[in-house]
Amino acid sequence: MAGTTKPLKTWQKVLRVILIIIICIALVFVAFLGFLTVTEYKPADREPLNVSGSSSQEISEGDQITAMTWNIGYGALGDNADFFMDGGSSVKTADKDRLNENMKGITDEIQAVDPDVGFFQEVDQDSTRSHHVDESKMLSNSLSGYNSTFATNFKVAWIPYPLPMIGKVSSGIQTFSRYQIADATRIQLPCPFSWPVRLGNLKRCLAVNRVKLENSDKELVLVNLHLEAYDNGEGKKKQTAMLRNILQQETEKGNYVIAAGDFNQIFSNVENPYPVLDGMWKAGAIDTSDFNDSLQFCMDNSTPSCRSLDRALDTAKSTSPDKFQYYIIDGFIVSSNITVDSLQTQDLGFKNSDHNPVVIKLTLNEQ
Repeated sequence: MAGTTKPLKTWQKVLRVILIIIICIALVFVAFLGFLTVTEYKPADREPLNVSGSSSQEISEGDQITAMTWNIGYGALGDNADFFMDGGSSVKTADKDRLNENMKGITDEIQAVDPDVGFFQEVDQDSTRSHHVDESKMLSNSLSGYNSTFATNFKVAWIPYPLPMIGKVSSGIQTFSRYQIADATRIQLPCPFSWPVRLGNLKRCLAVNRVKLENSDKELVLVNLHLEAYDNGEGKKKQTAMLRNILQQETEKGNYVIAAGDFNQIFSNVENPYPVLDGMWKAGAIDTSDFNDSLQFCMDNSTPSCRSLDRALDTAKSTSPDKFQYYIIDGFIVSSNITVDSLQTQDLGFKNSDHNPVVIKLTLNEQ
């Protein structure tokens, strides 16, 4: 009879189902990519930062400062953790109990050091990976009598890879000062990633905090940073060049400058006792000769400031440097009108973070 349609063969039915599934997956993927594009964090080149907390202590030329920098690993990268981006297998690296244990260890150490200035990186405010715990608030609650600023550098509505998914991320760098912060600015650094990879990556920045000196027209400029990690190297170079220009502009004004954080690079004036083992991530290097003599580069090579996350440290068969990867990538750049009195990486055995804190004592030379 005319118009009769032949029934589909089994293989044709299977093929049609497969095609429908593929089309549905493609539509979901396109829709999700569109969602991430619309919600992408797009900070301006420069944005003012809110200054919170109370601070009454003044600072003058000739005063000594204790400063501390620490990448706290969003409270979830203790000695039990490995991480897929470093060659490990884990995405979720701490349950909520372990997260709180890590954060207590971190805040206890900060209180023990009692720094005048604190530079902290990988501080989560509302992230799936840290069980939506506001770590910024926890740090603030543990440090009374300080001003603080928070600069977002990682904000993604949902990261869908790998499995289990990373999920929502809201994180940044937080600076604390006993001295009143008069002004603070977030300065956007170059992003080495293009669309769509850019959608799930950090938008790294500098947090520039300004403190007025008593009886002086000079300022103490505190710069918190966390430079690129997983690029091909060009991102680090561009970000470092921008950092150099900003720091040298400040020293030309005669200001006192302290820049600190996780550089993901070692300074060329520092001997590295931790060679890169086969197959491990290699840190970059900052050539200090590219900077003028208005700046000093300070890293302590007697203790590693970071460890690899390809394996958990607490179950590693060997933790010796010839068997386990360590790095020196955290430190300070300070202006030449400051005397460095001491510098020490605190050897905490990476119990609560994959980084050790670095503590420096400085004196502001009278000019």
